[in-house]
Amino acid sequence: MSEDLKSKVEGWLDAHWDSINNRQVGTAIYDAKTWLAKVVDAGYATPTWPVKWHGLGLSSKEARVIENAFQTRGAKGWGRDRYHLGAITIFKLGSDALKTELLYELLTGPICCLLYSEPGAGSDLAGVRTRAVKDGDEFVVTGQKVWTSNAVEAEYGMLLTRTDMDAAKHQGITFFIFPMKQAGVEVRPINQITGESEFNEVFITEARVSERFIIGEYNQGWKSFQTAIASERLIMGQGITARLGGAAAGKAPALLQLAHKHGALQDPVLRQDIAQALAYRQLNALNMLRAKEEMMKNGASSLSSLGKLAMSRIQHGEARISAKILGPQVLFNETEDALNANFDGAKAYMNSIGGGTDQIQRNIIAERVLGLPKSMDVSRDIPFKDIKSG
Repeated sequence: MSEDLKSKVEGWLDAHWDSINNRQVGTAIYDAKTWLAKVVDAGYATPTWPVKWHGLGLSSKEARVIENAFQTRGAKGWGRDRYHLGAITIFKLGSDALKTELLYELLTGPICCLLYSEPGAGSDLAGVRTRAVKDGDEFVVTGQKVWTSNAVEAEYGMLLTRTDMDAAKHQGITFFIFPMKQAGVEVRPINQITGESEFNEVFITEARVSERFIIGEYNQGWKSFQTAIASERLIMGQGITARLGGAAAGKAPALLQLAHKHGALQDPVLRQDIAQALAYRQLNALNMLRAKEEMMKNGASSLSSLGKLAMSRIQHGEARISAKILGPQVLFNETEDALNANFDGAKAYMNSIGGGTDQIQRNIIAERVLGLPKSMDVSRDIPFKDIKSG
């Protein structure tokens, strides 16, 4: 089966993808939307999903055959059932009507940002105060979000809102897929010390979202959100190997290549550190397989927090090792070494905040994986409107 599938995919790519010029056969330039539509139509973007929802109904193992064929040729569009958080969330939690309306559109291009954190609700996202007030078959949304990546380009956002102030804080929350390009949405980039603006503040003033765009159930958005953020942590955990220079077929990991290039493997202590770093990556990959299997059965998995925490350990550890190898040059992200390794030492610590800090992951692991007592929260069961805020 795998060999037949491999031949079929390779034949399809030979007919449709120009590996030399990295574009669709018969075109002068690469057009992302046109190419992604072709990949989605073939079922290769989301092969593990049912045919009804643009997939092929394949196993994860069979999907890897497709991904390997695409990666070997440098073709884009694979793995959107693993890495496109907006589409994954709609697929898992959206109604059939919502999937019919938006799933194909999300798979073929639009960026979907995450409208979760607020100035007063970062570590405790159940404290969100962005309001969504029902008005006919729409909701009027007012509030502020912060630390939002890709908000400038995004056409949609996954929006966490408060819809019932009389309910306890983990209740009365509704989760939406929210159109970003409308009146009442202002995006302000946050200037970083690096000179970049990867994150943004988003100010929402009486913007609108249709009742059709609720993800999950009205006033039960906390449960839907937990599934979405578990998927985010899984994506971050399983994607760490690729982002930090995972080994392609027959190719040594980038960290090992860096050490070879600079003669660092002569140092027995550094050699042991590198071996430990590579072992952490392999351990995390195996753990993410466990988390993915659990999510397929139960819809969510606390094990994804293990992967997210491991991602931080891997990033921080490889940053320290790279610093030992390169010295001060590790802070420069435009050097040949940084570009070849797809690694930016200056951002390694900052990037581990996304999807919840290490402290948040440790709390989740302690409570939901190890079964330790939960931290006391005196505001958990009182009406949200009665909770004091600074």
